[in-house]
Amino acid sequence: MIRSVIIMNTQGKPRLIRFYESQPPEKQRELVRSLYGVLSSRPENVSNFVQVDAIFGPDSKLVYKHFATLYFIIVFDSSENELAMLDLIQVFVETLDRCFKNVCELDIVFNFNKMHTILDEIIFAGQVLETSSEEVMRAVDEIARLEKSSNAVTFIAKSVSGRLGR
Repeated sequence: MIRSVIIMNTQGKPRLIRFYESQPPEKQRELVRSLYGVLSSRPENVSNFVQVDAIFGPDSKLVYKHFATLYFIIVFDSSENELAMLDLIQVFVETLDRCFKNVCELDIVFNFNKMHTILDEIIFAGQVLETSSEEVMRAVDEIARLEKSSNAVTFIAKSVSGRLGR
């Protein structure tokens, strides 16, 4: 099971945090600080796989990718394959690149809802749903289309009720 997905910048500031196991906010902040301590002290030429039993409890591993100023991190247990998790990060980043044309930290900060929508299409409740960037993009585009049509209906309804004096 996937326990957590975290995106943080190289200064340790979290940009997206999703825990699939309930954690109080103080514990989440502590875990993120601990992860940053581990990742920031690792040399560039070592594996992207880390055993994190001391941080997340027994049977916990993480895989990460460092792109520009961001760390993309997935924490998981032994029921998941390490290489599959690394590939899942790649799918996530490719999807973000398709959405934002070379995703950067500001895209993540200013498009928070879209980030969570994309993540929800890939991982739900700690389980992998989709591994195709194209399928994720189709679903995200469909959600955006439905949101636009819903907003248009709401706008029309408000306009009509305004004219009727309600």
